Amino acid sequence: MSPPSDLRPYLRTLDAETLADLLHAQAERDPELRHTLELRAATQSGDVSEAHRLLDTAVTDGNVEYTAKIGAVLDTLQRMLDAGSRADLAPLARRTVDDISEVLEQSGDHAGDLGDRLERAVELYARACTARPPDPEKLADWIVEVEFDGPGWPVLDLAEFATALGEPGLRRIKSTVDDVLAATGPGHRRDVAERLREQLAEVLGDVDELVAILSAKPPRVDVSLKIVRVLRAAGRHSEAIAHAARALTHDKKPPEPDDETARRRKEFDAQPDRETYAALREAATAAGKWTVQRRAALARLRELAADGVEAADELVHVLLEDGRPDEAWRACVRFGASPPLKLELAEQRAADHPAETIPVFREHVEELIERKDPQAYTEAARRLKLLRTLHKRAGTPDEFTAHLAALVETHRRKTRLITEIRAARIAIPKAVTSPRAPR
Repeated sequence: MSPPSDLRPYLRTLDAETLADLLHAQAERDPELRHTLELRAATQSGDVSEAHRLLDTAVTDGNVEYTAKIGAVLDTLQRMLDAGSRADLAPLARRTVDDISEVLEQSGDHAGDLGDRLERAVELYARACTARPPDPEKLADWIVEVEFDGPGWPVLDLAEFATALGEPGLRRIKSTVDDVLAATGPGHRRDVAERLREQLAEVLGDVDELVAILSAKPPRVDVSLKIVRVLRAAGRHSEAIAHAARALTHDKKPPEPDDETARRRKEFDAQPDRETYAALREAATAAGKWTVQRRAALARLRELAADGVEAADELVHVLLEDGRPDEAWRACVRFGASPPLKLELAEQRAADHPAETIPVFREHVEELIERKDPQAYTEAARRLKLLRTLHKRAGTPDEFTAHLAALVETHRRKTRLITEIRAARIAIPKAVTSPRAPR
């Protein structure tokens, strides 16, 4: 049997557009090839919108594909930062950090490849914030939320964000830390506040505060050495010598058992829903144990969400009531919430995240068209007009044109629909066949 002929000489005679069409057609039939091309596009084009779209599809993939796509997004971020890109990369970097954190929270394993990628994502986000500082108070609020209300990772280093935070952002974090230390007893929130208090003193250059914090820790060689280094760097050599010879102890009593939290936890385990979750949140928050309890409670709700639409909706509502709309959206996409809820969230996110919401509105348009009634056609045209705006804001107007052409071609016999589209002042591509008979 003769070996297959080498097609490369022939392929070299084709123009770029023909080659692109051939490759695209094959990629539509071959998911593995499409996946490879998506990764190459994201890592080589340096296109921020392409990286966002890669994240949009990553949540529906398996662990291996997800890890690969996240790696491609991080490569894109690093390449653009290294090249001194003028693009504002902070939103993409932050979204990547939040996305990886949620996946890790769901899996419960943060010691593997994704854990390493999370550390890298945080580092790149800090670099992106330094290159194009966001609103310092909003950045401070995000750091506070991650540290106090997150699942325990990532653990942030304020020094990496100090430049972007500036004095306004650092003071805002300090205000929250001071409030927690003043109002909270032993527990997770206090531990976080004490760690941030130390970082703040170091970043703000408050030597007396930093020495006091370090001196209050149990005596350890590394703590004593740090006190000495801090004092010597400040030119206070005599104090450095004195501190090198002693260490102060700080008696930290373990937290008392909290019967109310345990009782609410049992109720939630027996019937995990919005009501029992809210009761558990109230009790655990008062006891300073909400971060740990929240992680376990959401893990249970996510397990249930994989079983059906009703449970998925319950998880999404819980996250919304928790004040976490981004997590709610990702849960909506990952677990397949009901169309009305998905549409509700898409309407809330469309202004700030146009690319993410386009698939939802496309599905809604198709659902409206399938109703085959005049009012639905009018609403479908209105949604198409919104889709045109979203594609324009996402930087993908050509995709809308192609989508509209395919949609009109598919439904060309629905004359009332075509009329409504024209009435909405949406230009129908000329290549589309004119409608033949009313439906």
